[in-house]
Amino acid sequence: MIDVPGPTEWVARGEVGVGPWPGPWPDDDRYDPELLEHGDRRNVVDAYRYWRREAIVSDMDTRRHPFHVAIENFQHDHNIGTVVRTANAFAAAAVHIVGKRRWNRRGAMVTDRYQHLHHHATVAGLAEFAGERGLTVVAVDNMPGAEPVETAELPRECVLLFGQEGPGLSGEAKDVAERVVSIAQFGTTRSINAGVAAGIVMHTWIRQHADPGLAW
Repeated sequence: MIDVPGPTEWVARGEVGVGPWPGPWPDDDRYDPELLEHGDRRNVVDAYRYWRREAIVSDMDTRRHPFHVAIENFQHDHNIGTVVRTANAFAAAAVHIVGKRRWNRRGAMVTDRYQHLHHHATVAGLAEFAGERGLTVVAVDNMPGAEPVETAELPRECVLLFGQEGPGLSGEAKDVAERVVSIAQFGTTRSINAGVAAGIVMHTWIRQHADPGLAW
């Protein structure tokens, strides 16, 4: 993959996406003239082919689910890109980075351009954001007293909070969490990859609250 300037944003080597628009151009300001002329090779669903990035974000805002995803980033966690990409796939309301502002965007596969992102210097800042909006903070960690996510009913409006690879959730994150859920594991390690854990819990929310008939 290579980044290219302008509204095409993302392109893959080979014949991916669609070529120039055939026939008369649509009279609709959601469409990008450059994409109509040269083709759309971005990694977007067919419904958004040829659309401007801003138009895609605006339309997605009518489809997003009321759950948020947060991940701590005190050691430049390399899983954040994967978390952002998965949050975009499940139409999360927003992704929150807690701690260091900078993170490796490679794993996001440019989905961060269509996903609302927020930064909080501290966990307390995230907790304040959640409290102002009536969002339940649900931490994910395999710790004593945690509810098995396999049987827990996740709140519809919530923040799913994940720790870093290795150390897991910080003590501050555990303190602000109103609930803690764990993922059942049957092997030898204490934890699983943070990006994988985020995908499992997000999909649990989707199974409980989303309408599969609205998926692309």
